[in-house]
Amino acid sequence: MNQRTVKVTRMNITRRTFLCATAATATNALARPLQAAMSPPTLTARPGLADLGHPSGAKTPIWGYEAAAPGPTLRLKQGTRLIRKFINALPQPSTVHWHGIRIANAMDGVPDLTQPLVQPGGDFLYDFTVPDAGTFWYHPHNRTWEQLARGLYGALVVEEADPPAVDRDDVLLIDDWRLDDQGSLNEPTFGAISDWAHGGRLGNWVTINGRADYTATVKHNERLRLRLVNTANARIFTLGVKGLNGWVVALDGQPLAAPAPIELITLAPAQRADLIVDVTAETGGDAVLFATARDRHIVIGSLKVLNQQRPARLPAPAPLAPNPVPGLGDVKSARRVKLHMQGGAMGGMRRASFEGKQLSMRDLVARGRLWAFNGVTDMPKAPLVDARPGETIRLAMHNDTAWPHAMHLHGHHFREVKADDRLGPLRDTLLVARNKTAEIAFLADNPGKWLFHCHMVEHAASGMMTWINVAT
Repeated sequence: MNQRTVKVTRMNITRRTFLCATAATATNALARPLQAAMSPPTLTARPGLADLGHPSGAKTPIWGYEAAAPGPTLRLKQGTRLIRKFINALPQPSTVHWHGIRIANAMDGVPDLTQPLVQPGGDFLYDFTVPDAGTFWYHPHNRTWEQLARGLYGALVVEEADPPAVDRDDVLLIDDWRLDDQGSLNEPTFGAISDWAHGGRLGNWVTINGRADYTATVKHNERLRLRLVNTANARIFTLGVKGLNGWVVALDGQPLAAPAPIELITLAPAQRADLIVDVTAETGGDAVLFATARDRHIVIGSLKVLNQQRPARLPAPAPLAPNPVPGLGDVKSARRVKLHMQGGAMGGMRRASFEGKQLSMRDLVARGRLWAFNGVTDMPKAPLVDARPGETIRLAMHNDTAWPHAMHLHGHHFREVKADDRLGPLRDTLLVARNKTAEIAFLADNPGKWLFHCHMVEHAASGMMTWINVAT
């Protein structure tokens, strides 16, 4: 066996050389955390190409966080800080709204209400603590009707200190896109008055995590946590499962008091549902997620069962630990505020106030304003509610329109007040059916100016927005 001779050269290390080297190493060690603090992780919004699974085979030009649709899923532990330097590489101003997080007001991402617009080429540092575990998401809050439809959204998952025992934890972002025959976004219909006056921009191409042909592989009796998020501009999804058996354990990021058996799940735009399910489809079969439309079931996601995880199903899960959301005060004696929803096609609104002037519906339409709250279209100067810190507010909404509206309150969670003052689960977005009344109660415990709007984002852009002030 040949041996290779290695020549070792001794270095003459003096005490002075050693001390200098040690000092340099220590300086570098100190510089690393300082450099990290000075250079936070970035989140860049920029144009890109996405393979949405269109039959043409073409990739779709989109706008996305990190040029992807959806953007990166951000995961962190409950009670920790999220730090991201948002960089705007788009041709339009933008911001980031962290949907469903009980956040400091300055971090909420609403132009002119909580922060200035981030201009093209500009940046903004988002730095906040996430108090609640659950499923949340992030999206722009400027020209949302266009930027969201172009693909600007991503999931934000806050993990519990003691998460439920599951084999997999998957996020499913459900969206619809309006594409032309070549697989490109139908750009000429952005801002179409017919969409804004009716149900909003409805797409013709449904995707899960950016794919129309979403598939995954699973195992028989495998336990999954599925985090469903409706990221569509305006479409209401009614969803069901087949070959999966389990429970709804959280809505809008907030745990239910007890897991509820899965039936059909209605998700308005921006709403979320956490499911814990067991794969009951047999090996070689498929489990599916479907959407209902006109009494038909349309498969939007398929899970192929390859083999067996375990011989029998696991026991039913315990409820998730509740988040530290302060409880409501006395709901029966709480101050009651009314919100009258008006406008839209077939709505009967004849006039409304815009920028301090009473205008006819014809003049409002010419200005792109088709909806109103309490006779005022667009953001009013005075808040809908001026609340004392710690005050419980009851907000009664009458939908006097021909269309449903997904009402979202920033910075807080609320409970629906039902008959006999029974309270529904904690949510941040509530679907109010057409020609119906719904009432919510919330604790005004987060100081600042908070947006309250319809999350059919075309409705918000054309008038359905107001704000709530919680005194410091």
